[in-house]
Amino acid sequence: MTWKTSLIIVLSLVFFSCKEKSAEVLSSSEPSSSDEKQYNSGLSPIIEADELQKILEAPSIKVVHFGKEKEFHSGHIKGSVNIWRSDIEDASYPYKGMMCSKNQLEELFSQKGISSSDTIIVYDNVASCDAARLWWVLENYGFNNLKILNGGLTAWNEAGGALTTEPTIAERTEFKLPDRAPMSLYVSKEQMLSLVNGSNPPLILDTRTTNEYTGVQQKSGAKTAGRIPGSLLMDWANCVNYSGDKKFKEIEELKEIYSRIIPEKDQAIVAYCHSGVRSAHTTFVLTQLLGYKNVKNYDGSWTEWSNFENYPKEKDSITTILQ
Repeated sequence: MTWKTSLIIVLSLVFFSCKEKSAEVLSSSEPSSSDEKQYNSGLSPIIEADELQKILEAPSIKVVHFGKEKEFHSGHIKGSVNIWRSDIEDASYPYKGMMCSKNQLEELFSQKGISSSDTIIVYDNVASCDAARLWWVLENYGFNNLKILNGGLTAWNEAGGALTTEPTIAERTEFKLPDRAPMSLYVSKEQMLSLVNGSNPPLILDTRTTNEYTGVQQKSGAKTAGRIPGSLLMDWANCVNYSGDKKFKEIEELKEIYSRIIPEKDQAIVAYCHSGVRSAHTTFVLTQLLGYKNVKNYDGSWTEWSNFENYPKEKDSITTILQ
């Protein structure tokens, strides 16, 4: 990290730590039953591998392997169905990664044999990053009976969980979402632009890497490098043991990470990343594990934002474009 990047991050931390709470209106999501949910609680949105082993055969438990098809066929939890990012995207946009429609989601889950009354357990192989995106999409459409397997495939293997290459035969169901989608964790590009240009914007969390944040790196799909003005860098991977067991860090450690920059639980927060996946993970951590009550995820994130030349942007460095 260069001295310039370090200075930017330090100044951002100081600025946002001292910033007054946003006066901009961001409708609050439903409050948690307690400020901090514990991993071992029945109300926890996380399930451990040994717990899943005990209930895996229950008819109302539906397991989703969130990953590419090739990975699924190389080994998955018995009975799990395969879903990938493209399955929950709206392909009508000129850029990738946008959240799918309610009808598309209902049809997908019906094909996968999942009922509205089922409990969904979702796992991946990337420290729950992709799993959190599925959680976020379903939450916005009013389905909240989902748990993330803590540590994903890594934790499952370490717990002695069996994998299979046998295909899962799913019998079609009629999966229905509530008629009225709450969209409680969602921000559109129009809303984001209004917030950024407002007199007192929310705390904006950029959950990408330092190189993406400073503009050193431009990922495929983006039209330019940089960041949304005024955003604070907080890499999503700080919340997990990324180089270890890929589990979420313990509650106390997560509290320490975020309390320094977001001391108030009702602070208005909008997270974003490259395409709304990593920022969905941060949204999960803040709302479901730490009890923050006013957190949104910008769906299109930098991929969408960078496609509009008149949208304000900041950058610090010469850029390397990744194909």
